[in-house]
Amino acid sequence: MACAAARTSLQSAGESLSMLLDATGRVSGNGAYPERRDSGTSALDSAAERLAGVLRRHRYSRRTTLRRVAKLIVEKAEGLEAVSDPELRERAMGLRYRLRAEGLNNRALAAQAFALVRETAGRVLGMKPFDVQLMGGWVMLHGMLAEMETGEGKTLTATLPACTAALAGIPVHVITVNDYLVGRDAESMRPLYEALGLSVGTITEEMDPGRRRAAYACDVTYCTNKQLVFDYLRDRLTLGNKGGHMQLQLERLYEGAPRLDRLLLRGLHFAIVDEADSVLIDEARTPLIISGAGGGNDQEAVYAAALEVAADLEQGRDYELGQRQREVTLTEAGRARLAMWPGPTEGPWRGRRGREELVRMALSARHLFVRDRDYLVRDGRVQIIDEYTGRVMADRAWERGLHQLIEAKEGCRVTGQKETLARISYQRFFRRYMRLAGMSGTAQEVAGELSAVYRLGVVRVPPNRPVRRRPGEDGIYPEEQLKWTAIVRRIAAVHERGQPVLVGTRSVEASEHLSNLLRQAGLAHEVLNARQDEREAEIISRAGERGRITVATNMAGRGTDIRLGAGVAKLGGLHVIASERHEARRIDRQLFGRCARQGEPGSHEAIVSVQDDLVERFAPPHIKWLLQKAARGRYSRGPGRWALRVAQRAAERQHARLRRDLLRTDEQLARLLAFSGQPE
Repeated sequence: MACAAARTSLQSAGESLSMLLDATGRVSGNGAYPERRDSGTSALDSAAERLAGVLRRHRYSRRTTLRRVAKLIVEKAEGLEAVSDPELRERAMGLRYRLRAEGLNNRALAAQAFALVRETAGRVLGMKPFDVQLMGGWVMLHGMLAEMETGEGKTLTATLPACTAALAGIPVHVITVNDYLVGRDAESMRPLYEALGLSVGTITEEMDPGRRRAAYACDVTYCTNKQLVFDYLRDRLTLGNKGGHMQLQLERLYEGAPRLDRLLLRGLHFAIVDEADSVLIDEARTPLIISGAGGGNDQEAVYAAALEVAADLEQGRDYELGQRQREVTLTEAGRARLAMWPGPTEGPWRGRRGREELVRMALSARHLFVRDRDYLVRDGRVQIIDEYTGRVMADRAWERGLHQLIEAKEGCRVTGQKETLARISYQRFFRRYMRLAGMSGTAQEVAGELSAVYRLGVVRVPPNRPVRRRPGEDGIYPEEQLKWTAIVRRIAAVHERGQPVLVGTRSVEASEHLSNLLRQAGLAHEVLNARQDEREAEIISRAGERGRITVATNMAGRGTDIRLGAGVAKLGGLHVIASERHEARRIDRQLFGRCARQGEPGSHEAIVSVQDDLVERFAPPHIKWLLQKAARGRYSRGPGRWALRVAQRAAERQHARLRRDLLRTDEQLARLLAFSGQPE
């Protein structure tokens, strides 16, 4: 109610939807839906942004610079401990007026705000931010990405820039990866915001438009990236191509239901992205699309026929599979066979191009998309699994009939194809924020891309305590079955001394295969994958207990702490085993970062095989040869580890190319729509 009241009072002044950050960090009026104009990215622009990111990063790259910032904030906090709670809130109100007048770029004023938030957090939460958290918050306040070790308290760190910006009158979106973290973080930090006179809202999947509007009207709103982008697209549909500020204000005077009152967001002012590498990089390969009713679901026979045709084609003669790019290429022989095929001739079968595209997608559904790796079948529905997080994306669907073909392949009810109403890529969306910041435990590997695409410099923040994470050597085996045998043997050895074990797998199928092997070996364990996603917090919170064995997909409790049980630190802490190297080094670092948090001990190792998906898809022939030799003991494991890194870098380049191509396609489509006068 407080959020809605705040929104109403601001709208009555005619200013709530026209607040922008100018170059000095102040709030200013400019348009009915504040957002940064997206001018696109040429090669020259990208190069310039990479250079600018390096310069921005250099400003705070030295630890002495960040320590001076922390020292300044601590100096500003002197004497606050003796101030009463009512007087502290009164100071917050006085600071609010000054921040609105002078902006965020006044160094002394921003440091004073941080000091006030720090003192208030100590009183109402019992947690006073450490110096490294002050550093991370300062980096984000100035529009950069803070790379902080896992377990350094990023949830509390985010409140420092969020409170400071909200006190300055800037609506803040704190963005994270799932509804559980939205609710947990907002509720745990709510006492701090309310003590400073700020309102907090949350956006979750089941909320109706009225509740969403009220939540976005709050000073600080916690939401997931997916929900936020879809709400933005709904607003774009509401605004259409007639969204001029004057016209929208006139509607309020003369129409009963003006568009301004139907908008969900107040614009794109300041975003703080948690797990920023996951949101801005990993998920940026897929556009976000709002669809409406399409041609119905009367095409089951078409999809069944396409799968039947695909089953009769022969690999190598009629088509080639590109595992690395996940694409199917029809050969000349295959095209000739399709041209002579004595099958249906109506609908998509009528034209050569439509017929070939349909069969190509059917071949992809049959050979490139695997159950329990790429998707689950649950309650008679095909649900996509996010390859980077291991979580189910229940409301997502593949495009161009692929989803329907997979439904037909699995014997599920075939849903109708949808008509695209609005779409945008994550890259273009987040570039529209007036100020964008983020935090992550793993961002250095993609610092160049973050700078070129999002204008985000990456600054490494030192840990609060020395890291005691002990790496082990990769165990490399020539066959997959030998690898799993070695993993079970290693788990049993670590478990025997009471040390907890977390094993990371890349798919639901792999996690359940390992679970069966552990069950046969008599080793009690817990499994965390897309089938148990509702128990994620419960399972991962106990993974650090003595003797505990946890098998997890990439979700592995990202964003939640694994606390060590009594006496576990003396045993060496949590031991993490990777059963495969991932296609991005960052994902490996995230998994290994589950151990040795906040100065605790921990260890990790990888046990892999030459038949792993990474090697099969991305390793060149000479690298596969080297790995085979390393797996049979002909070479040391050093060259083997180097060979795996070569395959990982090839995968990273491929994915970066896909993201770049998606962005270019999205920009071209946006220009075409703008030329035709249609909204995106």
